[in-house]
Amino acid sequence: MNGPETAGPRSAGAGLGPRTSYEEALAWLFGTQRFGIKLGLENSRRLFAALGVLSPNERIIHVAGTNGKGSVCAMLDSICRAAGYRTALFTSPHLVTFRERIQFNGELISEKEVARDLTKIRELVAGWDPHPTFFEITTALALDYFRRREADIIVLETGMGGRLDATNAAQPVVSILTPIDYDHQKWLGHSLTEIAGEKAGIIKADIPVVSALQPDEAAAVVRSRAAECGAPLDFVRQPFDRFPIALRGRHQNENAALAISALHTAQIAIDDAALERGLATVVWPARFQQWDARTIIDGSHNPAGARILAETWRQTFGDRRATILLAVLRDKDVAGICSALEPIAHRALLPAIRSERGLPPEELRLTICDQLPGLPVAVLPSLAAAWEEARRDAAPILICGSLHFAGEALAFLRGEPAAFEECLQ
Repeated sequence: MNGPETAGPRSAGAGLGPRTSYEEALAWLFGTQRFGIKLGLENSRRLFAALGVLSPNERIIHVAGTNGKGSVCAMLDSICRAAGYRTALFTSPHLVTFRERIQFNGELISEKEVARDLTKIRELVAGWDPHPTFFEITTALALDYFRRREADIIVLETGMGGRLDATNAAQPVVSILTPIDYDHQKWLGHSLTEIAGEKAGIIKADIPVVSALQPDEAAAVVRSRAAECGAPLDFVRQPFDRFPIALRGRHQNENAALAISALHTAQIAIDDAALERGLATVVWPARFQQWDARTIIDGSHNPAGARILAETWRQTFGDRRATILLAVLRDKDVAGICSALEPIAHRALLPAIRSERGLPPEELRLTICDQLPGLPVAVLPSLAAAWEEARRDAAPILICGSLHFAGEALAFLRGEPAAFEECLQ
């Protein structure tokens, strides 16, 4: 995830001033990706303190895990807004525009506010050593914005891991752990025990924890950390089935149960009318999103997520197999993702994508041919070419493999490819 020295619409060295444009401010922020990922809380705490972004009275819900974090956050946000709370939502990565990461009452932060607040932060940290990273700055930007908007409830999704994630400098009223599985092994460890140790690092002294059912190794780590911190722990065992959920797939009933249990644990008053309305209207793009009658977009990017995707596909399309437009980032378990998708694959189309982290299509083709011999595979020069080829027959279409690719696809299908703000983190 270590980025190049420049990224975004303009050079990261572009000067920022009182009339800095959104594009200039974003170019500076994206340029900070050259500092890479530095897991640790010292810079985050220093930055949060300098901005005065946190107070003991904040009602923060902190969410970590491997899969389902974003869906749980979106449900929390939607339910709380339906109940009349002023609700703030911080998630990552974005799909099309950076502004998706920071939302208040269902609205994206404005370009003007991003430009103004990034200029302030840039001036603040100009002489810092070490310099804050992209994610530390983005988290601080969000919390500063939420403070000014006087949010009643703040939903924070971890960026990666948990223990040393910038969001962990905040003090929540409840912590949530979604299912823990293999992902980001380079940073989080190569065993479930190690990965769970990083995720469970969001557990704090006396702060209650709500967790999905976990594999045995992960569950043991979660129990141990909760006991060490004196944190009340509840494993949510039953999916929520009382009201319909706008997001598709049986796993979303389990995500809803986590969100609702956390609200009750935090003693945030929610009535049945708000629950029903919030779940019926929740929107979370690129999570088995139906674009048209035969096209699905999904951002699953690890084997566990791909297995859930395949299950949801069968729940929706039965035995019909998909023409899969597939693009995967080079640091992912490509073989595991391909194997999970095999039961629903009719053929695979591999476009070149607009991500520096993308695995070259020819390398992806070799993995597919090795893992799924006999599956028709074609490399295409672009997403547009792959889309045109996919539409030639009647098979349903699945666009998947990466949230970055899902974002590029959404921008393309909306007819606004230039709106895609490609980011490495």
